[in-house]
Amino acid sequence: MGITLKSPDAQAKMRAAGEAAASVLMMLEDHVRPGISTAELDRIARHYIEGPLGCVSATVGYTAGGSRPPFTGAICTSVNHVVCHGIPGPKVLKKGDILNIDVTVIKDGFHGDTSKMYFVGEPSVLGRRLVETCHQAMIEGIRQVKPGARLGDIGHAIQIYAEARGFSIVREYCGHGIGEVFHEDPQVVHYGRPGTGLELVPGMTFTIEPMLNAGRAEVKELPDQWTVVTKDHALSAQWEHTILVTETGFEVLTLRDGAL
Repeated sequence: MGITLKSPDAQAKMRAAGEAAASVLMMLEDHVRPGISTAELDRIARHYIEGPLGCVSATVGYTAGGSRPPFTGAICTSVNHVVCHGIPGPKVLKKGDILNIDVTVIKDGFHGDTSKMYFVGEPSVLGRRLVETCHQAMIEGIRQVKPGARLGDIGHAIQIYAEARGFSIVREYCGHGIGEVFHEDPQVVHYGRPGTGLELVPGMTFTIEPMLNAGRAEVKELPDQWTVVTKDHALSAQWEHTILVTETGFEVLTLRDGAL
């Protein structure tokens, strides 16, 4: 799938889809607590997406082009050493857990895709540092976005920030172009060399979604063909925003509470 440059009308629809996706994560904040299951969080999210938001979940029934069994959740719930694509189920959250919730909705034919980390009670010192470092690494990457910059500038900024603080970067999964199609070009990796890769131009929309591990970078996919975990069972964290390249820089289309 090639890169699509979004017209002003398409940008407005992307903005609305991004705001809708962000509102799901804000709504869930009060529900993330010890004792709740990830299946219950999914039920709450799906009711909100299909009801008050008037949107469609992009992930329910998603098969990644037919290569995987249909995903069953309206959100991905990745707890502790789960890197990404955690399937909601009977897992009950406990104090000290760190949790990523990833949501993608479709509104007026356009996708809004975002994720955030939650603390379930008070996290460990390492868990908090990992989550906060991952968030700032994402921001460092976002700050590189402007016309004339290159994808390698984004990846490099994320890599040097994360690795300088002792965390490893998952390389098997990356950000992606997005619009009327869930996953399109370009691929946005979270490591690299400055001045390399595709040049950014106004109208591009893509996600930046670094995944950092507290241990080694290696990951593995479980037999369910979705859930990805760290091979050494070390903690993992991820944050994600959908970004628009503007004439002068960038716009974050999935802001929560108006700020990064």
